[in-house]
Amino acid sequence: MGIDFNNISNSPDETIEFGRKLGSQLKGGEIIGICGQLGSGKTHLIKGIAAGAGAKDCREVNSPTFVIVNEYAGRLDIYHIDAYRLNSVSEFEMLGFDDFCYPGSVVLIEWADKIELALQAIDYIRIELEHSGESKRRIHIENMPLYIDY
Repeated sequence: MGIDFNNISNSPDETIEFGRKLGSQLKGGEIIGICGQLGSGKTHLIKGIAAGAGAKDCREVNSPTFVIVNEYAGRLDIYHIDAYRLNSVSEFEMLGFDDFCYPGSVVLIEWADKIELALQAIDYIRIELEHSGESKRRIHIENMPLYIDY
């Protein structure tokens, strides 16, 4: 069981840096569900997490809306799933989700709220981003592991 944590980001760069700090402390085996409205900063956060987890070229980190899954190599294998276009939990499961989950990987699920039924039995980190102004975002993390220090 982890703890809940709240943060305010004042810009996209701060959101990326917040993600970088989080990603640098990941050990592998984590599943992170990222939720929020369109334009709330989910992809910026994921860019930062991927950078912190050692992704070689963070410029290539983008939302895999049409391909559904992107993989980035680094200190950990990073799987970035975009659930936006998925219409059911069974479509999510058919992606081979279980194959992405192992001790040397991190699975980042953008639009995780669309497939949360599939995550109910899993110990995962849930991050919610909310608009708090033009470029300001509230970041709420549920079940953050105790080894992550903020």
